[in-house]
Amino acid sequence: MKEQRLGIIDIGSNSIRLAVYERTANGAHRVIDGSKRPARLSGSIDDQGRLRPEKIDELIDIMNHYRLICAHHRTGYIRAVATAAIRNAANRDEIVERVQEEAGLTIEVLSGEEEARFGFLGMINTLDVREGFLIDIGGGSTEISLFRDRTLVQSVSFPIGCVNMSHFLAKDGTLSDEALSELEDKVEQTVRKEAWLSWTPGLPLIGVGGTVRALSKLDQADTKYAFPLTHNYMITESRTNELFEQLRPIPTDKRNKLPGLSKDRADVIVSGLAILRCLYRKLQATHYLVCGAGLRDGLFYDTRFQNQPRLDDVLGYSVRNLSWLHPEAPQQHVMQVNRLAMQLFEYLSPKMELPERAHRWMDTASSLFRIGASIDYYHYAKHSFYLIVNSHLNGLSHREMVLVAAIASFKGKSRLRQQIAEYRDLLEESDLDYITLLGTILQLAAALDRTETQSIGRLSITTAQGMLKLEALTSGSPLDVERAEVEEVSKDFNKAWHLTPVLAIPNF
Repeated sequence: MKEQRLGIIDIGSNSIRLAVYERTANGAHRVIDGSKRPARLSGSIDDQGRLRPEKIDELIDIMNHYRLICAHHRTGYIRAVATAAIRNAANRDEIVERVQEEAGLTIEVLSGEEEARFGFLGMINTLDVREGFLIDIGGGSTEISLFRDRTLVQSVSFPIGCVNMSHFLAKDGTLSDEALSELEDKVEQTVRKEAWLSWTPGLPLIGVGGTVRALSKLDQADTKYAFPLTHNYMITESRTNELFEQLRPIPTDKRNKLPGLSKDRADVIVSGLAILRCLYRKLQATHYLVCGAGLRDGLFYDTRFQNQPRLDDVLGYSVRNLSWLHPEAPQQHVMQVNRLAMQLFEYLSPKMELPERAHRWMDTASSLFRIGASIDYYHYAKHSFYLIVNSHLNGLSHREMVLVAAIASFKGKSRLRQQIAEYRDLLEESDLDYITLLGTILQLAAALDRTETQSIGRLSITTAQGMLKLEALTSGSPLDVERAEVEEVSKDFNKAWHLTPVLAIPNF
């Protein structure tokens, strides 16, 4: 099967974004190109509610530019959607018609409910969460959705966004006490019309879009956070309030120099955060969780997987996709090591107090331990660590991504300490022991298929007199290499588990 490419264009109220997705020959998906242009469409509406002609010209130029990028990549299909600024414009039909005629692209103008649904789809397919509120603060609107048991329950779209509120209330990007009070009153009055928003307190507030991403980047820069990823980043209410009050009096020309804050977000971040905080209080949420995926991702899943766009297993899909992106790893060998590692884990885990999610760490690490071979076979463990840490393994926390990377590349405790040194602030005191315990299981499982022939059909595991006895039913192939490799890893294994593994072939 040939590669297939899909372009997604999101004409937002604040910016216009392109993402080009590729489906590789073996079924993996990845983004191969992307672009973002600030547009501020919602700030360019005249007194008659019409988008100004010069902004329509700018929009058409951007759309033509994106169409050429897609053509360069031989993109088979382009899906372009527009949100609040065009949806609410009095001349929206004219805009859609001109883009069709002058850029050759058809625009879907999404309703507020459709926008919320696609945003939810992008979030639920990339985070391992079961319930909460989802919020997307755009330039000209804000969408709020309630979901339970990973299913969308109810959504609403309000015509309040960071750009239009900044336009009306924020002078030079700052908010006076009077302006803040006016903004909060407006949000309160609007939200009051939707009584259901106050019926389910005590849930996390999950944010997608530029406002919450900017918040997380500011916090990470300020705290020198060790992990370079905003997706699945948690922020407390008190920390958000602290950053908001720091930003509020700073004029835009000074604010855009703050570490972590992009220049095209500097003049609207305060209004966006004011809306976010007000809604957080109204919903009586527990904490903020940042989602790096959103509308474009939801549109991708909806377009590519039309029959079943919502994933049942976020982490499982992510692991398979990452494996398929690195097909140099011998799949039969990896599957065998994974099978043996999970069998060893199930037998050994009752002997130690391991966290409930250790099962997922073991399964993930033993599925990805060889992906580094796509860079260099001789140093594949080091490269596997890098790829796992720097890939989007959806369904794991930042701490868990480091744990899985360290388990997958485990080669002894001294090397482990060097490897995780820059991430120590993320890890708990006991994590070094967890990595060692699971890393030695993976080492042993890999040793049991060192010839990569999958000779062991069934493995019987028992313990006696300090030994972990491994009786292997084979396909007839000798296990001399595997026996030697088991002996090679036995010292590290014994230190971790206080058992010496011994490979034997039963006599019949």
